[in-house]
Amino acid sequence: MNKIDIINKIKKIKQEKNAVILAHCYQNIEIDEVADFVGDSLSLSQQAAKTDADIIIFAGVYFMAETAKILSPQKKVILPRLESGCLMADMINTEELKTFKAQYPESPVVCYVNSTAEIKAESDICCTSANAVKVVQSLPDKRILFVPDRGLGAYVASQLPDKEIICYSGYCPTHMRIRPEDIFEKQAKYPDAEVLVHPECHTSVIKLADYIGSTSGIMKRIKESSAKVFIIATEKGVVDRLQRDYPEKTFILASEKAICENMKWTTLEDILISLETEQPEITVDKHIAEKAFSAIDKMLKI
Repeated sequence: MNKIDIINKIKKIKQEKNAVILAHCYQNIEIDEVADFVGDSLSLSQQAAKTDADIIIFAGVYFMAETAKILSPQKKVILPRLESGCLMADMINTEELKTFKAQYPESPVVCYVNSTAEIKAESDICCTSANAVKVVQSLPDKRILFVPDRGLGAYVASQLPDKEIICYSGYCPTHMRIRPEDIFEKQAKYPDAEVLVHPECHTSVIKLADYIGSTSGIMKRIKESSAKVFIIATEKGVVDRLQRDYPEKTFILASEKAICENMKWTTLEDILISLETEQPEITVDKHIAEKAFSAIDKMLKI
């Protein structure tokens, strides 16, 4: 079956089964051809929750599908590639978080949404890369525990010097592959370029940014900026979509190593099979889901 046939079959079955397809913007760009929504992980789950779909197909990684299930417990949530995990999310488990919390009793835990349902459930409040500073600032406590991403946590700490932010040791391998020398090399070739950096990057890279923001923030910045050339320090899928959406502008990937292999596993064929079989289905323990929802809900109310 060729690509056009696969796309047409996906669209047909999607309609028959009242399914919605979500594509994270780190996915292979061909997935967008069948997706109903493309974007950041939390916003995708929120958009799916607002639909009347019976089935959610999430082209992303495991924790994203879990979040979709937490926000839409009545819907069937399918992750086309069950082995698509997030290396950063897997750097902490429940016991490790409990040990971390025990070292700093009475200190609230802020949990990046790039985490498993179990970690969200053991945390006080969630945050995204877009609202992390706002969430931490909203807490009355001086000392804050931040999990699992030390990169984003360090960025938040730099923005809130009145807070003592203690970061867990997790990190995003994809963003940490981007080094300052990568930025310097690209700036030498494109001296007029704006440097846009995701806050999961190393502090040394963030310091070189003209703009620091989440994936959606970076895309918004490009839409509003008068600049014509941009050096993008985040995952390659973002650059692929920017090149498609803004052909009049030039986008330079900060490092060719900025590729999340787990995000690239999902194919159109996988989506078709998952629609046909309605597998692999993602479930979340009810007690864990309720506690995780509470942490997410507290964030959304800020």
